[in-house]
Amino acid sequence: MTIEARVRELDHRHQSLKSIIAREERSPSVDSLYLSELKRKKLKLKEEIERIKTVMRQEASEATLQ
Repeated sequence: MTIEARVRELDHRHQSLKSIIAREERSPSVDSLYLSELKRKKLKLKEEIERIKTVMRQEASEATLQ
């Protein structure tokens, strides 16, 4: 799997969690522990996406300097 494909896959999972969280927040019987778990997973995905993008930018920057 390429790095770009990995980022797309992570972004897709992030968006899916975002939709699930929004739906759960509208639910009258929201499970706060479940919601917290979903939000934590979403944040971890976002952090991983940003970390990968940072590495990609650094590599691109280094390649242009050579």
